[in-house]
Amino acid sequence: MNDTHNRTDSRYDVAAIMGALYGDGFTAFKGAFTREWVQRLREDIDELFQEALAQPGGALPRGPNRFYVEIHPERLRGFVDIVTHPWVVAVCRAILGPDYKVVEAGFDVPGPGAQHQPWHRDFPSPAATLVGRRLNSLAFNITTVDVTEDMGPFEIAPGTQWDDLAGGDLMFPARELWPRYEARAQRKLAQVGDISARSALTIHRGTANRSDKSRPVFVLGVDAPDGTNAAKHDLQVTRGYYDGLPEEVRRHLTCRVVDRLQFIKQEHTIEGLLMGAPAPSMGG
Repeated sequence: MNDTHNRTDSRYDVAAIMGALYGDGFTAFKGAFTREWVQRLREDIDELFQEALAQPGGALPRGPNRFYVEIHPERLRGFVDIVTHPWVVAVCRAILGPDYKVVEAGFDVPGPGAQHQPWHRDFPSPAATLVGRRLNSLAFNITTVDVTEDMGPFEIAPGTQWDDLAGGDLMFPARELWPRYEARAQRKLAQVGDISARSALTIHRGTANRSDKSRPVFVLGVDAPDGTNAAKHDLQVTRGYYDGLPEEVRRHLTCRVVDRLQFIKQEHTIEGLLMGAPAPSMGG
């Protein structure tokens, strides 16, 4: 294997990256992209969202007026910029190893009137985490707006990626545990240009959007070689697009190469989010 596949960019502190994601379960890089670049991302997301809403099954509800859409990477003008950003590459290598794989591209849209979500993680903890005490997946987020308190900020309960929910719902902690998460809750007021990385196992929620604006956020899902999240998604690219990608990008894509892009049947349904949740007593 070429040595460049094993090196992590020396501009970024591997110990700090690992400390943040193994500790809080969250880290971020401020000003990773220009506002002009993010404006193009927003334009692409807005177009794809309208297309998704116009076809049955194109947008998955994640609660009242809150949607998730999985997309084709080549429909984003900046996809290669994202997956080759040196901080993104450094985080992936530090946490997931040199053979990490991109398995998901999509976006969330909490619109005006979106309610509080219940505390949750995005999928049950794998044995690699519960037993091996190792993270084998990451979710990267890029906001397309300057997030304010009334726009339904994302909240995370630091350190809870290690919580064992055995004996109950493996994704949704019992309500008697919610005070623990509300006491630890941190609101993330991301600004245009920022990118974050988190363990999707860290207990989190979207809060109520009381503004008159939507808060679209891009999502990139990445796995270690033993991760299994590709089964929930359908990353696909056309042959022409695939052949035009840098070899280092192709090496990290887990995708179908197709002659023509096909409709993505959204498989990552999270039933427990559909009804929303009561307003919390603490933290939001």
